[in-house]
Amino acid sequence: MSTLSTIHPRQALFGAETASPALPVCDHYAGVEARMRKSLALQAEMGEACGHAVFDVTLDLEDGAPVGGEAEHLALVTELVNSSANAFGRAGVRVHDPRHRHFEEDVDTLIRQAGHRLAYIMVPKLGSAEEAQRAVATIKAARIKHGIERIVPVHGLIETHQAVHEVFDIAATSGVESLSFGLMDFVSEHRGALPASAMSATGQFSHPLLVRAKLEIAAACHAARITPSHCVVTEFKDKKTLSKAAERAARELGYTRMWSIHPDQIPVIVEAFAPVTAEVDDAADILLAAQAAHWAPTSYHGVLHDRASYRHYWHVLERAWLTGQPLPEEIERAFFAD
Repeated sequence: MSTLSTIHPRQALFGAETASPALPVCDHYAGVEARMRKSLALQAEMGEACGHAVFDVTLDLEDGAPVGGEAEHLALVTELVNSSANAFGRAGVRVHDPRHRHFEEDVDTLIRQAGHRLAYIMVPKLGSAEEAQRAVATIKAARIKHGIERIVPVHGLIETHQAVHEVFDIAATSGVESLSFGLMDFVSEHRGALPASAMSATGQFSHPLLVRAKLEIAAACHAARITPSHCVVTEFKDKKTLSKAAERAARELGYTRMWSIHPDQIPVIVEAFAPVTAEVDDAADILLAAQAAHWAPTSYHGVLHDRASYRHYWHVLERAWLTGQPLPEEIERAFFAD
């Protein structure tokens, strides 16, 4: 077999392009100490079987810190990021927004004390492309100042009309890895013109202004080859409703990641975002045949496939791996051994 046939799909199919970052499909938020520790323990437990985290944990400085206790909370969060509890290195931190007096202190302390272990920094309330650029520049300056060579990716939260208006430019900002939709604040931005039901699991998928905003964010992220992350479902005890919402976010709106605000939501979101078994089986067969054919066109069940469809099926396989689904040994060895 020619060495060409052993080229990994990322190199063969994307070439000089950059494939979208392979982030876990669920982003779980926790701000209280007991819940932060429990979340990291659950992350380690769920990832043990497959050897990697199937969800991220975002430790929250913005809403998690008690008023007057910001410094102590920041110290606790950096301690957790650096600890063995962060078993897979997939703990990120949500800082205060760029206009808040604690923003620069949050960033400087996190980079200085935990920059080598941070999975990402989530920046809330990004109001414009210019603000996104300043946030990225602040984090980069802190890295240079404290000698942290590795890039610390920036995740952003889109919560205002202006941010949605500029979302393509925000998504294209170098250093931004993911954008999330801030449902509650965006509804409030309408000054009472939207009903409270718009913040519910069903209302957020039916009101045209919310659907429009979600689609703009998803489209902007895909155009920039970064990860769109869907907003919360606050009815955290209703797993059936959550599952339907997560499936709609993934299947209809093009989101590849979703927020969790309660540990019980995590497995529901992971399952909803995972590809079905038939999709995974097809993807495995098609990509193994493509690799054997040096990535030239092939036929599968009477249907022609080429690099365009190979890219799609690569993402299916990658999503299966991210969600901890069992894959054929040959696929694990050929594509995910590292």
